Amino acid sequence: MKAKLDNPKVLSEIISIISELVTEVKIKFTETGMGIVAIDPANVALVSFRLPRESFSEFEAGEEVLGINLDNFKAVLRRAKSGSSLIMESEENILKIDILDKVKRSFSLALIEIEGEDKNIPKLDFHSQIHINPSDFVDAVEDCIIVADSCSFMAFPDKFIVGATGLNSARAEFSGDEVKIISGESKAKYSLEYLQKFMKASRIATKIIINFSTDHPVRLDFINNEAELSFILAPRVENED
Repeated sequence: MKAKLDNPKVLSEIISIISELVTEVKIKFTETGMGIVAIDPANVALVSFRLPRESFSEFEAGEEVLGINLDNFKAVLRRAKSGSSLIMESEENILKIDILDKVKRSFSLALIEIEGEDKNIPKLDFHSQIHINPSDFVDAVEDCIIVADSCSFMAFPDKFIVGATGLNSARAEFSGDEVKIISGESKAKYSLEYLQKFMKASRIATKIIINFSTDHPVRLDFINNEAELSFILAPRVENED
């Protein structure tokens, strides 16, 4: 495998976000591009990332899976400055990374064995879909963080609500003028600890698509012209006395 990125910033940002959920991943290289599917240790969240081959200025790959420590990978990617290009090349049990700028800098990362079966994106049916501006959704989630540790998504044909209630409460209501709504009625509650981590992907997104159903997982797609990044989060289920 050999792949060259002329703008590695998006990859660096996404790997940094994924590293907050998992520390080790299998990176798959195929003829169509580079991808990661991983589940966090608590089995609460799944992340899916794909960088299509069109995003690379050079790309030579068959079917290859590389086990990588994300903290190490993230640290190397952060060494690439604006205007640098990056080349990744696998050699036996090593991932070679060259950063090309005024000076060529080279790194070697040892590949690791990662146990367990390959993860797949589950097929889910959703009753509600919301298209929303990233900054608006981030504001709604951050409002909820002030008052609680979980928040509710409520979708209706004409509005979408993000709200949280503890000793205090917060609520953001969006009409069809602010967001695109494809929905009947759905309501579910989700962990703000995880949503706060996901929101960091808004930095590289032009739009967020929210798919969910009543008391079912939510799928958040962060839309970017260069890459595909999605999260699936299990609902928060309240214990009954």
